[in-house]
Amino acid sequence: MSEEIDFILESTEESMNGSIAHLEKEFLNIRAGKASPAMLGSVFVDYYGSATPLSQVSKISVPDARTITLQPFEKNMLQTIEKAIMIANIGFNPMNNGDMIIISVPPLTEDRRRELAKQAKVEAEDAKIGVRNVRKDANTDIKKLEKEGTSEDICKSAEEEVQNLTNEYIKKIDELLAAKEAEIMKI
Repeated sequence: MSEEIDFILESTEESMNGSIAHLEKEFLNIRAGKASPAMLGSVFVDYYGSATPLSQVSKISVPDARTITLQPFEKNMLQTIEKAIMIANIGFNPMNNGDMIIISVPPLTEDRRRELAKQAKVEAEDAKIGVRNVRKDANTDIKKLEKEGTSEDICKSAEEEVQNLTNEYIKKIDELLAAKEAEIMKI
C-alpha cells in the first residue's frame, strides 16, 4: 500500500484510540457507589483568587468504600474546601472535624443507578459517533487518493481496513459500557 494510505490508517486508529480514552475518562466521573478520588474531580477551590482543582490544595484519600477524606495542605483552607464541595452540587455533605474533611458516600438508590446507567449509555453513544466520524473522514481521504490516481484495489482494501477498525472500536465501546453498567447496577 502507498505511504498516504498507511498514514490515513495510522491516524484513523490513533483518533479511534482517542475516542476510547475520552470515554474511559468520562466513565471515571460517573460514580458507581464506591468512593473514589475521581468523584471530586469537578470540584475547584478558590485558592488566593484563582480556581484551583481540589487535588492541588489537599490530599485526597479513600480509607474505605464509603468514605473520602481530605487533608488540606493549609489548615486555613478547611472552610473554603467545604464550601467548594457544597457549591459543586455533587450530592455530598462534607463534615469538617477541625483537622480534615470527611465525606460519607451515600449508597445509590435504584433510580439513581438507572440514571447513571443512562448517562453511561449517552457517553458510549458519543464515543461511537466519534469513531464513525473518524471512519467517514478516513474514507473521504481514501476517495481523494483514488481520484488522484491511487489504484482502486488498494483504496478498496484500505476502506475495508477502516471498516474493520471501526467494528473493532465499536465493540470495545460496547464492552466498556457493559462493564460500567454492571459496576453501576451492582449493589
